[in-house]
Amino acid sequence: MRTSLTQRTPLSGAFRRVWVASGVSTFGDGVYLSALPLLSASISRDPVVLSLVTAAGLFPWLLFGLIGGALVDRWDRRRTMWIADAARATLLIAAVAGAEAGLVGVPLLIGVAFLLCIGQILFDTASSAFLPELLDRDPTRLQRANALLNGTRTAADGFLGPSAGAALFTLGRTIPLLTDALSFLFSSLMIRSLSATPPRPRVAKRSLLADARAGASYLLREPLLLGLSLRPALGNFAFSAGNSVFILFAEEKLHLNPVGYGFLLSVQAVGGLVGTTAAGWIGNRLGIGGAMMLASVLLTGAQLAIGSADGPVPAGAAMIVRAAALGAIMVLGPSVRQAIVPDELMGRVAAAARLMALGAAPLGALLGGYLATAAGLRAPYLMGAAFLAVTTLVSATMTTNRKISAALDKATRSRSVTADEGMVPTD
Repeated sequence: MRTSLTQRTPLSGAFRRVWVASGVSTFGDGVYLSALPLLSASISRDPVVLSLVTAAGLFPWLLFGLIGGALVDRWDRRRTMWIADAARATLLIAAVAGAEAGLVGVPLLIGVAFLLCIGQILFDTASSAFLPELLDRDPTRLQRANALLNGTRTAADGFLGPSAGAALFTLGRTIPLLTDALSFLFSSLMIRSLSATPPRPRVAKRSLLADARAGASYLLREPLLLGLSLRPALGNFAFSAGNSVFILFAEEKLHLNPVGYGFLLSVQAVGGLVGTTAAGWIGNRLGIGGAMMLASVLLTGAQLAIGSADGPVPAGAAMIVRAAALGAIMVLGPSVRQAIVPDELMGRVAAAARLMALGAAPLGALLGGYLATAAGLRAPYLMGAAFLAVTTLVSATMTTNRKISAALDKATRSRSVTADEGMVPTD
């Protein structure tokens, strides 16, 4: 049975403000993410050192990911989002001041990356949990909203941001950091302007660890949710192995200068836009499970092609294909999760899923640095392709069209029963 979401329903004005805020903020992220490796490489050429900076921007998910989800389910999600972005803006402004004072170095970059990731944990988890609130948990609207958010993120973070970051870096090493700070400030003010949401029903107080365990347990005992989370988790382990040394790979194997490196990062946006735009169309024809299986196969082939490339053109083509497959997965998977998880668990389950997706990335980054040192710069990509092939086989049986359709139907029936029980009879 094919599972698709086809009915078109309007999105809310509140969502559109979140969309604009996300677009500006992710542009700043793209500026930062392309400039950070350039800044790191200007300080050290050691692959292990560069992988440490990459890992620092991901490692907090291992330490605080589940706790962040528990906090989001306790706190007002809108307030959490704007405060997190305001804090990230303040951090980057302080980092710029430190760099201008001559304190720039690997320890500073590791510290900034680590603290920014803590802010990202709170913002991203709250955003994922807030979206179903804005759109009444409607599967069709959620898929459309995720397509818009991911498409904008791809264009801003994947195309405009990296090329702008590389260009700004040539003007001054701290200019990209300041640009990202301003984007966080804009996002914070935009989200702050939203109307306050009604308070959610209070639940019995437990420890943060108990709340965190409840979210992780819910995800782990639901095979479909586990399958939806395993695919990006194991994939990120493979991708991070290559990404941690990509700046060296681009310079030494693809013979690119900083501007060419930024442009190569940007071309991925073409594939990302295609993937996010076509996700619904492909899902309608192959079913959501079938579409995600196709995307996994494409990811494996693309990673192998990148590692085998001897020039920027074949590498860029493979990166476009990889981005398209990722774009489709990032629309379809979260839309299913947001439609079937109960609201009171949304933040914790989202955090547990994100922890699985990003928690393996620091380990992949460190392994990539080791492999690049021991076996050459192509080794992390070839290992990643083999790992992705195994991942595709493991997760394929857990996210079939039949299982997705059954879960969506069950969630719809559950909401209908809850709504009926909440009705008060009248004369």
